[in-house]
Amino acid sequence: MTTVIAFVVVIGILILIHEWGHFVVARLSGVGVERFSIGFGPVLWRIKGKETEYCLSAIPMGGYVKMMGDDENPLEGGKTDAVDPKKSFNLKPVWVRFLIVFAGPGMNFVLAVLLTALAFMVWGRPVVPAVVGRVADGSVAAQAGIKPGDRIVAVDGRPVQYWDEVLTQVQASKGRSLRLTVTDGGATREIAVTPQRIAGRDIFGDEQDYWELGARQSVSDQATIGDVVPGGAAAKGGLKPADIIVSLEGQPITSWDELADGISKRAGQATVLGVKRGDQVLTLTVTPAPTGPDGKGRIGISHSMAPAVGAVFVRSDPLTAIREGVLKTWEWTQLTVKGMYKLITVQLAPSNIGGPIQIAAAAGEQARQGLPYLTLFTALISVNLAVLNLLPVPMLDGGHLLFFVCEAVLGRPISVRKREIAQQVGFVLLMMLMVYAVYNDLSRLDVFHRFFR
Repeated sequence: MTTVIAFVVVIGILILIHEWGHFVVARLSGVGVERFSIGFGPVLWRIKGKETEYCLSAIPMGGYVKMMGDDENPLEGGKTDAVDPKKSFNLKPVWVRFLIVFAGPGMNFVLAVLLTALAFMVWGRPVVPAVVGRVADGSVAAQAGIKPGDRIVAVDGRPVQYWDEVLTQVQASKGRSLRLTVTDGGATREIAVTPQRIAGRDIFGDEQDYWELGARQSVSDQATIGDVVPGGAAAKGGLKPADIIVSLEGQPITSWDELADGISKRAGQATVLGVKRGDQVLTLTVTPAPTGPDGKGRIGISHSMAPAVGAVFVRSDPLTAIREGVLKTWEWTQLTVKGMYKLITVQLAPSNIGGPIQIAAAAGEQARQGLPYLTLFTALISVNLAVLNLLPVPMLDGGHLLFFVCEAVLGRPISVRKREIAQQVGFVLLMMLMVYAVYNDLSRLDVFHRFFR
């Protein structure tokens, strides 16, 4: 029931805000709106306003705003017999129509910023003190004299309190020497240290340079699994989201970094993991797959977003929260665009495509973790919805925007017949994508195996 309620709330909010963006800008532009519908298909409930009919329809995977003089979308009902030219969508200048269509995805971006800012203001974000817990042997931190228990209070003269502030400064240095102000509870000392470049990979497995000191935070972040890649070594070995890895080949694992280091060294080797799942401790075996030119082992898991053990929550003031919301939304947008590009170019397996069942399962999981997590999840899905709708595919907002750009360049609109054909092709493509996404969702649940066995 939690999953169903969470899914309905998340999808309902995203559709409402998206269509409300179209609706408001249309009304402000003088365009008449005949119908505002949440969902497609047969109307389940309706109320008639002065000009607009507000509806709740049977298929909840989207919605639409039916504007006067716009009869191209087959999902938006029948044609209008008589239209006031002053209120006709198609008779408005192309830039006005562009703004009306863009307003839907635009409001999803705005929603993501506001929800993220709200989460940072009301609940705060988890941070850990800038206290060194572990220093790797031979690292630049060890060579500079940094020791476990040291508290970093400033970087290049800029005060810091939390570990993520230190990491931000280290990454921004790009290898430039930094001056750390460190205290060990008594004396304060200045330490010059030059971050070391290390080869790493982003969440898509692409090579990326990172900078580090070789020092780790003082609290354990636990090796808690967030997502498990379908078909990967972890999935084959029986690992599941929320599992906590507590040992590797009999050696205790106290952090995600320790787990990553251990896995990377065991490419192609059967590896025994101690796994805490609820109140149980299981023993599972995985075989890390060699990945990339360095051949380092990977098993196909990502780190859980749950806060580190010992973390504190720091609330942001409104202006700071808005700035952080914009930055986080931009970060999510970049990741979403990159992920979609890799799917389109088949650099990511199509099995990564998820549908409504996967969204519902994720929404339910976030709801069980608490309202802050569900709020941030809704913001993330809002960004995904905005980017998806901006793809230049007929039937999506991006397809309409592409038509408007062509009209502005050519000086005349694309012919009605060509637009109708494009809409029909786009509709078929979207239905095929939806069917495939649902198939992937059911495959993850192992529905087909259980049905046919």
